[in-house]
Amino acid sequence: MQLPIFKTARKLANKAQAYFRYIEGEYHPEIKSGKEQKVYSREPEPATITGLALFTGFNSRQELEDYEQNGEFGYVISRSRLQIEASYEKKLHQQAPSGAVFALKTLGWKEKSDERLVNETRIAGLKIEIVGSGLTTAANEAEVMI
Repeated sequence: MQLPIFKTARKLANKAQAYFRYIEGEYHPEIKSGKEQKVYSREPEPATITGLALFTGFNSRQELEDYEQNGEFGYVISRSRLQIEASYEKKLHQQAPSGAVFALKTLGWKEKSDERLVNETRIAGLKIEIVGSGLTTAANEAEVMI
């Protein structure tokens, strides 16, 4: 096991907060057509787990997850993950949310309709009853009348 990158949870929290500020991009206001607009010198970026891991100095997502299992650092990483998850959830309200749906599913989200269907199948069971129609089935071709 590698030595901790951060000595305290507060230092990790400060670095995580710096990540979320960094991905907002950099801009300065300019007046165009009589309205103030943001002119970006560095475009905003979406929040991602791997982006957080890289920005905070981890070499892999696994290292970040290992830190999350440590009580002292776990709260900071869990809150950061939740913030990233919230950004994906907001994208569900946009026109083409399929990427956000995929990301949320990899983060453990499940579709309620799928879960309900599985539960109903387990509870209900399937009962098949064969009802005779009055006609018997032919055992071979010789018994078939045309």
